[in-house]
Amino acid sequence: MLAVLFIIFMLLFSFDVFSMEGTSFEKTGGFLMQNIPTLILAILLAFAWKKEKVGGYLFIILGILFTFFFETYERWDTFLLISFPVILIGILFILNKRHE
Repeated sequence: MLAVLFIIFMLLFSFDVFSMEGTSFEKTGGFLMQNIPTLILAILLAFAWKKEKVGGYLFIILGILFTFFFETYERWDTFLLISFPVILIGILFILNKRHE
C-alpha cells in the first residue's frame, strides 16, 4: 500500500509541467520524461508482489540510486520525501517475506 501511495505521490509531481510555458507537444514530452521514475517504480512494484525478497532488495538499490541521481543527499527533507520511502518499501518487502 505504501508503494502505491508513493507512486501516486511521484505522479502528482509531474503535473507541474503543464503550468510551464511551451507547446502542447513540449509539455507532453516533459510529462512523459518526469514519469520515467514513476514507471520504473510501478514495474518494480509489480515484480515485487511476485518475488518479495528480490523486489525488496531492488527497491533498496533503487532508493540508493534515487539518492545519487536526484542528489537527495544534499538536503535531508528531500531525502525523506524522495529516497527514504523507496528504501523503506524495500525493507518492508524483505521483512514481510521473512515473516511468512
